[in-house]
Amino acid sequence: MNAERSEKLAEAIDATSEFEGEIRELIRSRDVTFLRTPGKSGGDMNNLNSLIQRVAGGSTGEIDNLIMQLQDMRDFLREEADRVQHEISNYAKASHAARQHVEMLADRLSEWRTGFEAPPTAASQEQ
Repeated sequence: MNAERSEKLAEAIDATSEFEGEIRELIRSRDVTFLRTPGKSGGDMNNLNSLIQRVAGGSTGEIDNLIMQLQDMRDFLREEADRVQHEISNYAKASHAARQHVEMLADRLSEWRTGFEAPPTAASQEQ
């Protein structure tokens, strides 16, 4: 998943670099006055606009897709965090209950053992 994101990011960076290169070439090869006076050369402006839309459109689509994937991942991680917290809480409750039972059994065993170790009393010998 990370490799796929890295690849998409690299593609977006390549597209941006390509876009910047094409704008540099356009500026170097033509008179830039059309950028200041759009009324004189509408065809060149249309070419520039279509170039910007073509290059930026793919990049924005990839960015939007990446944002949606990140939001989905955030939602998944939040749900997993809630689930793990619930599991930890259940484990703590079970551990506490088991500890109480072990302590109760230890107390009972010590009482039982004390009963066997007590010396016989005079009353118990007469019977």
